[in-house]
Amino acid sequence: MNNYLGLDHVQVSGPRGNDELAIEFYEGLLGFRQIEKPESLKSRGGAWFEIGNNQQLHFGIEDDFHPAKKAHPAFRVQSLERLKRLLKEKNYDYAVDNLLPHANRIFVNDPFENRLEFMELK
Repeated sequence: MNNYLGLDHVQVSGPRGNDELAIEFYEGLLGFRQIEKPESLKSRGGAWFEIGNNQQLHFGIEDDFHPAKKAHPAFRVQSLERLKRLLKEKNYDYAVDNLLPHANRIFVNDPFENRLEFMELK
């Protein structure tokens, strides 16, 4: 029996004291909508973002932070070309990957060197 309903959220992390940089990147650059964290979790720092139909990205704090260089969330986008233009305009490097026959995709590192994938289905 399949008891799974879908993906609720993914979490990426960064070093303490970088909440504003995360908000600037995820909300300011990528356009994810910052949402209120529960009161019981606010003291931990970090920020939460809504990224689609009831899906979220949580930015958490790790005292002994190491970026995720291989593991990554993958986000579907409507216009990969528009995102590539935005990233270029804001001086963010990305790597094009053509290995999936059903999608165009790029990889981007957030300001903390966490790997992020953005894909547009063909």
